[in-house]
Amino acid sequence: MIDEEDWLMRPVVERMCLYESLLTGAIGLEDIDRMNDALDVRTRNRMKAQEREENRNGR
Repeated sequence: MIDEEDWLMRPVVERMCLYESLLTGAIGLEDIDRMNDALDVRTRNRMKAQEREENRNGR
């Protein structure tokens, strides 16, 4: 997939919305953007937690 498709499909793959909702227009680009922002925050938080755990374990 190209980057634009990744951005569009990421919430679907992460089960935040249904693919059909994209097709029918039940959710819009603003919704997709908000979901991608939330996924980015989740990813950053997980990375920070992993770094703290590794530092705690002396890695």
